[in-house]
Amino acid sequence: MSEKRATLRDIAREAGVGTATVDRVLNERGNVSVEMAERVLAAARTLDLRRVLPARYRRMLRVEILLARPELPLIERMGAEFAKLAQRVDRSVIIQRTRLKTDDPELMAEHIDRSQGDGIVLYAQSHPAIEAAIGRAEASGKAVVTMISDIPRSARLAYSGIDNAAAGRTAAFLIGRMVAGGGHLLVLCNHFSFQSHEARVRGLVVSLERQPGRFTIEIVEGGDDNDLSERRLRAALARNPETVAIYNAGAANRAVAGVLADAAGRRWPPIFIGHELTRFTRPMLRSGVMTMVIDQNPEQQARFALDVLMHHFGHVEMTDIRPPYLSRVPFTIFGPEYLPPL
Repeated sequence: MSEKRATLRDIAREAGVGTATVDRVLNERGNVSVEMAERVLAAARTLDLRRVLPARYRRMLRVEILLARPELPLIERMGAEFAKLAQRVDRSVIIQRTRLKTDDPELMAEHIDRSQGDGIVLYAQSHPAIEAAIGRAEASGKAVVTMISDIPRSARLAYSGIDNAAAGRTAAFLIGRMVAGGGHLLVLCNHFSFQSHEARVRGLVVSLERQPGRFTIEIVEGGDDNDLSERRLRAALARNPETVAIYNAGAANRAVAGVLADAAGRRWPPIFIGHELTRFTRPMLRSGVMTMVIDQNPEQQARFALDVLMHHFGHVEMTDIRPPYLSRVPFTIFGPEYLPPL
């Protein structure tokens, strides 16, 4: 007669727990304390349960991604990258994406306060309401990772993103090499409450000021809104028709393309350097409307943000990620001669 196989009920009796708890542990459904899970696994080994057991119990980790203005191409890409990660991680990690229609700071703060995630990843501006909400989240045992744009005065755990000041300096270097002599430069951005935009513009301005007399610089705040940005750019170009270059530190690349369409008949249309390789900027590069694009690798930002949270909560052991969790995401420069496949 064959030896009787251990059942979930046998393991539950041995561990002193219910069968539902045994099922959650063996199938890695989470919501069980580490101590209780180890008791279940020890009981399963004692009774020689004939199945592959989890090597190490992992607590359930909930991560909420707060994505404001999902219509922006970069935010669309970032959401897609987190969707891919959600399919690749094991069942003990739950990734929830929450889309906010606006980047209103009070709305973002409200969602931070309401979040049920152990970890929160967000793209937001520096604002007292948001900084206070991050502080409350951290005080309650949650961990917040900022991405794309940092909020350095907050109690966030880490920042996942590129060195934005270096990106601005790189744009200045490219413009300085491409424009003979110098001239008027238009700089388009969202607004300076976003650390990423402030750092990019500052990096560009400080770099070009080291070449005194070459460039005059005009900053245009368009709120990453294509219609508003296009109107303000047209007015700026009307004031300075001999503008030699446009640097867009934000998302309104289609606004710049619309303005430059009217400059196509000029003997030498302005150089245009912007950010993010998207389904909109690819054809701009191919057609020559856009000169160069600085891409901030959203797939690496998403991966680093999740790795930080998994390590922080003891979900995984990593040799290359440890506090103070300094971001190492690089940016990549693309031109019309090479565009990676989609």
